Amino acid sequence: MEQLGGPSVKPYQPAGLWQELGGGKGYIEDSGPSLYLRSLYTYWKRTVAPPFMVNFDSPNREQCSVAENRTNSPLQALNLMNDVTVLEAARKLSERMMREGGTSPEARLAWGYHAVLSRPLDSSRRAVLLSACRQFSERFKNDEPPARSLLTQGSSPQAKDLNLSELAAYTAVSSLLFNLDDTITKQ
Repeated sequence: MEQLGGPSVKPYQPAGLWQELGGGKGYIEDSGPSLYLRSLYTYWKRTVAPPFMVNFDSPNREQCSVAENRTNSPLQALNLMNDVTVLEAARKLSERMMREGGTSPEARLAWGYHAVLSRPLDSSRRAVLLSACRQFSERFKNDEPPARSLLTQGSSPQAKDLNLSELAAYTAVSSLLFNLDDTITKQ
């Protein structure tokens, strides 16, 4: 959505956020396009900052921050592999990989890698991603409930015209792409 300015938004957050501190009201997330605005527009409560932003070293807004902190913690990897926002983005990237990336797994993975990192996929990483894609394909082909669970993350509608197990496999690989050190630190 191409929009500048506007009121603060409440994106996806963990269940129970603000429950104790919000007088029992709890956190009520937005719906529709507001879920997908940049974090610049995210509503902050002084006592409970957005957990995703805290895990990625966002300043606490209690004092001026001139320099950005840079850490690398296991919580960041857990966020990137399990957060609804990232899983939904991985599904959407996978839908595009399957529609725009060609027909072969190699072409689709190369397209997705280039879309995320803006550079071509080298042969050693191609082999790793292909192996992961094959493993995920086998897993989801033989076990549909985990595939459905992965593909129902987030509020955006799932593409019904794409093969469920194949889409789940590419979603898992897209999640791996989002968790690469090169993706996180933009080297």
